[in-house]
Amino acid sequence: MTVGPTTRRRQLGAELRRLRDRKGLTLEVAGQAVGISRATVNRYESNQGPVKWIVVEALCRAYEASDTEREAVVALAKTAKVQGWWKGYSDAIPEWITPLLTLEDEAVEECHWANAYVPGLLQTRAYATAVIQAAEVRADAETVERMVDVRMKRQEVLKREVPPHLWAIMDEAVIRRRVGNAGVMAEQLRHLCDSSKSPYVTLQALPFEAGAHAAESTGFIIIRGQEPSLDVVHLSNLSGALYLEKDAELERHRMVFEYLRSQALSASDSSRLLRTQAEQFAAQARKES
Repeated sequence: MTVGPTTRRRQLGAELRRLRDRKGLTLEVAGQAVGISRATVNRYESNQGPVKWIVVEALCRAYEASDTEREAVVALAKTAKVQGWWKGYSDAIPEWITPLLTLEDEAVEECHWANAYVPGLLQTRAYATAVIQAAEVRADAETVERMVDVRMKRQEVLKREVPPHLWAIMDEAVIRRRVGNAGVMAEQLRHLCDSSKSPYVTLQALPFEAGAHAAESTGFIIIRGQEPSLDVVHLSNLSGALYLEKDAELERHRMVFEYLRSQALSASDSSRLLRTQAEQFAAQARKES
């Protein structure tokens, strides 16, 4: 997998922070050394907004980086402009979801704990439409359609020659909750069965009988980059999203995901549950037609 602009931007921030810490400078002192504000230094280190390579070079000199370090960091700055497919859908993408799309575009693995709905990367169009209509009750039909288009476009990451590995653990409630109608659910569960045949997709169901579990009630995604320092946890809520990057936060969610894996059904048993429930929904759909 090639290194894209999102990864380079995060590597740049991490390297600038490392060099400043090594020199023992505060954000304020570092900014004063090159004539910029404390906030600007922080913005460069936290991957927020555009960067100017000339400023990055000045920071490297203030940090007394070696020529090799400085050249590498400046090269990152010169190639850190993000231009993703989602730019053409800005009218249908909330600002908070852009980081998820940029991270997902270069992920090597995604670990999903889904406690409410099927993960977006695995949703059928009909299922996604029902989910978005429920969440965006005031949106008109055209806006909903555009939002569904974005979700379907996201799924192209799984069609790459070497896609990221997607490991999804779904609560049994996700499999049994009727979203849309019975026909929609039958199609969705069959799609999950088909998707699980890919070597890049692993699906597990956490059965009701497993009882209490480590994740409590919060769904999350662990997005793994090309190196551990680039890993991020994504949490969404009604107000937007949180992106967690601290070591303790990452370790906590990795541990919880491992516990969930141990409590969940095996991949083969999960597939059997999906097929059985799909057949039940299909039977309901026939009765209702």
